[in-house]
Amino acid sequence: MNWTEVCVHTTNEAIEAVSHILMDYGASGVAIENQLDLNKKRATKFGEIYELNPSDYPEEGVFIKAYFSKQDQLFDEKVSQIQKKINELPDFQIDIGPNMIYLREVAETDWATAWKKYYDVVHVSDHVTIVPSWDFEKYEAKSKDEKVIKLDPGMAFGTGTHPTTKLSIQALEKFVNMNDSVIDVGSGSGVLSIASSLLGAKEVYAYDLDPVAVKSTMENSKLNGLEQVIYPIQKDLLKGAEHQADLIVSNILAEIIVQFIEDAWNNLKPDGFFITSGIISEKRLLVENALNAQGFTILEINHLDDWVSIVAKKQ
Repeated sequence: MNWTEVCVHTTNEAIEAVSHILMDYGASGVAIENQLDLNKKRATKFGEIYELNPSDYPEEGVFIKAYFSKQDQLFDEKVSQIQKKINELPDFQIDIGPNMIYLREVAETDWATAWKKYYDVVHVSDHVTIVPSWDFEKYEAKSKDEKVIKLDPGMAFGTGTHPTTKLSIQALEKFVNMNDSVIDVGSGSGVLSIASSLLGAKEVYAYDLDPVAVKSTMENSKLNGLEQVIYPIQKDLLKGAEHQADLIVSNILAEIIVQFIEDAWNNLKPDGFFITSGIISEKRLLVENALNAQGFTILEINHLDDWVSIVAKKQ
């Protein structure tokens, strides 16, 4: 489906009123590009990356954008009414500034695939590389020992670019043994499940509560020819899990990890490994203390940027 973008150039003062007008005429939501955002200081302790393009923003004021279907036969009339309503706002002592409306055609496929241009080959380590599925045929492995993961993450977490994913795979390289049984808690795109399989695991149970993630794990397993090894299952953490694994890996937030440490202990074989990541540095002790309290022996604590992974053993 094609859409028409309606962009209103107005003031900060008019944001609420103009947004309300656009939604009154059928917009399901609005996007606001505020020139003030370019100078706003942001915390990045959770790994966010802000790279705003100044050319997308007005020199002053704001752009308020809404999208309408090109199939809407009343579109021209709606735009006329939107302009009329905005023109009336000064009657209510609202400064509307430039008060310009710009129209632009936008194809839905632009939104669905635009992110792909920012996703490139990721060399996670000397032996593991993640390659976007659309670039896979062009990629040449650096050595015969290189493990290449073909990935199309879609809407699920885990492209390999985030420090927590890198830390998890680097730990898997060290602790996955041939013919291991692995549980991936919070599988997301399935990247850790695939890495475990390529590193020698004979079976991987990939659990995620989000059906989008379960589907993504399933599709990426097929992309790598591992659908007979990886079993994507919709499950809330390890609730109700009875499988005994040699290794459990989980790249989730620290507050979530501590909720299933006891279940991880119960689902690990003796001398099994528990790899946790997704832990911001300030939360390291929260997870470390919970692991110790359960009886785990902590083998490694690894850092990358502001993130931490912990490798523990059931002894």
